[in-house]
Amino acid sequence: MRDVAKLAGVSHQTVSRVINEHPNVRAETRERVLAAMRSLNYRRNLAARTLATRESHTLGIVGFETTLFGPESMLYGIESAARAAGYLVSVATVRDLSHRPVLEAVDRLVQHGVDGIIAIAPKPAVTTALTHAPAGIPCVAVGGDGRAGFPTVRVDNAAGARLATRHLLDLGHATVHHAAGPLDWPEAQARVDGWRETLYAAGAVVPPVTAGWWDAAAGYEQGRRLAEDPSVTAVFCANDRIALGVLRAMHESGRRVPDDVSVTGFDDMPDSGFFLPPLTTVHQDFAELGRRALSLLLRHMAVPDGDSPPEDVVVAPRLTPRASASPPRR
Repeated sequence: MRDVAKLAGVSHQTVSRVINEHPNVRAETRERVLAAMRSLNYRRNLAARTLATRESHTLGIVGFETTLFGPESMLYGIESAARAAGYLVSVATVRDLSHRPVLEAVDRLVQHGVDGIIAIAPKPAVTTALTHAPAGIPCVAVGGDGRAGFPTVRVDNAAGARLATRHLLDLGHATVHHAAGPLDWPEAQARVDGWRETLYAAGAVVPPVTAGWWDAAAGYEQGRRLAEDPSVTAVFCANDRIALGVLRAMHESGRRVPDDVSVTGFDDMPDSGFFLPPLTTVHQDFAELGRRALSLLLRHMAVPDGDSPPEDVVVAPRLTPRASASPPRR
């Protein structure tokens, strides 16, 4: 920094103000300092800064190894929000969403000196593990059902299910069948709850739930079973990949979508508008989820000793109507 100051003809305090983007520096002086930094190939010593401020300006993210659209999009949303706020990000992934692997991931991030941790928590074991994180490390969970008494940011999955189910009922369908995700995931269970509550409120028959994994192969098997029942006219799928499998099963069985069967999804994947037909689905705003998670973590980081009550921040989904749902044939 002193070398930069000497070349630019300013004090090292002025160089510090330019580096930290302080407003009280004249434009001409700022440009001269920046030119000197480029000439000397100057880079800020982050390790020295961390020692001086006791802050690494790095956030940790606990994720898990998956190709599922939802968790991948959550990770991207959190990382984008952190980068926009000027934070570096360190990611630790786990294969098994159980207590010990999650704590080990948290420990790896703590060893790297992160200022706080955001964990993608689709299963209760992740949030439970976070409650045993080292004292003094603020943590926030993204996902789950918000019942753990832990700082959480999540999409209102039950509300999204109600939107999709209500849409199909409003089109005139007598009832709506549900192709669910794995019921040990809180998100899947919340979508079942929202679907079931909407049918009860409408006085409609509540069909049995068919459950499977979050992929098109599971949706295909669920769709084959549903296609065998001629009374099925509407299917709400727990995500868009399941809906993709249901669409294929209906096509192979000769059931036309939406003429014979209406199908809706959940997620609003970028490709869902290119399904045949384009998929009516529930949109999740993962960018907003990332911003809310970062905001919540920064609030907890600003409180001494983490002495703040847990918050449950809920992001509302919205319905994206397309061509896969229509009134039933009379």
